[in-house]
Amino acid sequence: MNFLASPELITAMSYSGATTFNPMTDSIDTPSGTPFKFSPPKGSDLPSAGFAEGNPNFLPTPGVPDASVNVIVDPSSTRLALLDPFPAFPTAELQGLRVLYKVKGQCTTDTISAAGPWLKYKGHLPNISENTLIGAVNAATDEVNVAYDIDGSTSGIPELAKRWRDQGVEWLVVAEHNYGEGSAREHAALQPRYLGGRVIISKSFARIHETNLKKQGIVPLTFANEADYDLFDACDEVSTRGLLDVLKSGGKGSVELVIKKKDGSEKVIKTRHTLSHDQCGFVLAGSALNLLALKGREMKEAQ
Repeated sequence: MNFLASPELITAMSYSGATTFNPMTDSIDTPSGTPFKFSPPKGSDLPSAGFAEGNPNFLPTPGVPDASVNVIVDPSSTRLALLDPFPAFPTAELQGLRVLYKVKGQCTTDTISAAGPWLKYKGHLPNISENTLIGAVNAATDEVNVAYDIDGSTSGIPELAKRWRDQGVEWLVVAEHNYGEGSAREHAALQPRYLGGRVIISKSFARIHETNLKKQGIVPLTFANEADYDLFDACDEVSTRGLLDVLKSGGKGSVELVIKKKDGSEKVIKTRHTLSHDQCGFVLAGSALNLLALKGREMKEAQ
């Protein structure tokens, strides 16, 4: 007979001489005639003398955190930079978004935010954002990290994103299936948001990345009809219809995108979303951190 058991159980069985022996209920006859019964082992859930205190320099400071204390970061540092709050959602529908890039095929979190030597910039959002989408394949040309501006000039994707952001032009990305698959890399959502991204529309999303986008204030949408992916081209102008109502209602309703082509013609497509009530709050406030800061101020004012 083959069986698996703990060492303790095997020991009990060897003393009894029978594989049917149950050490919890059965006893063993001894030469003296007194039956012997195993006692269950006992252990300690916690150390009887408690835990060592450790280095006091690493213990939390007692009391309430002091919000008036400034965090000082060397402005010349290439590894650390303070985060500025992202802008809140406007008081109207998103208008004049531009298609930054139409991605062909797989687009993982490593495609969106490459690892390797870039990880040394994890604490410096402007620097690490220089790798945004540099692994993405252009659906129109099969080029990697080659983006086309409205005038036909080419550049890397991060360069064009920054240029549009600085010109006040927010943008969206069009993608295929399982956008954002791979490791749960928060920077893959942080970086596009920092560079001016507002919407990602894809055939489907990796679940964790979809959630990360919402936390940073980016709206993830999927095609109601996947064939509508073919209607988009780089630099198309896009506006939302119904998104503001969805956000204000806590996720109720649907969103349409109005695509304005270079020749002036317009196409309207239907989309789907998975925005919950709380996630709508993130997008309206600009990010989850923005919303937490707002709630904190409200609680302090109410005291």
